[in-house]
Amino acid sequence: MAHRDLPGVIAPPPLIYLGILFIGWCLTRIGGWPEAVDAGFAWLGAGFNLETGIKRGAALTLIISGLLLDGLAAGLFRLRGTAVEPWKPSTVLINEGPYRFSRNPIYLGFAITYVGLSIAMDSWITLILLLPCLVIVDRYVIQREERYLAAKFGDDYEAYRRKVRRWL
Repeated sequence: MAHRDLPGVIAPPPLIYLGILFIGWCLTRIGGWPEAVDAGFAWLGAGFNLETGIKRGAALTLIISGLLLDGLAAGLFRLRGTAVEPWKPSTVLINEGPYRFSRNPIYLGFAITYVGLSIAMDSWITLILLLPCLVIVDRYVIQREERYLAAKFGDDYEAYRRKVRRWL
């Protein structure tokens, strides 16, 4: 069998985050806390008070910040002509922009957006489920990508890996 130039991640990372967010939403519904989920994003249009103002501000700030980080990081891939998707071959090692601070700013952006969505959904269960989500992404996506990048880019990747943390 021919060697495939792919990291072999278990699933597209956005689907992992969304899938676990959906599981949290379902558990909230099943667990007898439907009022929180039924409200969903309705509080965004509700009258203003201090509690809704704090929730609105926190949720929207986190969602927008996460999406901006994702866009900036993914934009560097596009700018350098390499695939953002981890199921496609990488042609360039990106180590600039947010990649100077985190080897995985896109997954960090997904996590920030996830927290914002959990706050917007008013669901502590989805927030708790972020931990297993991050473990899955770390073990079954990031570690596979790192083995792939080490094999593909050798010493350049190892030097980068020693210099920049996995998450923050």
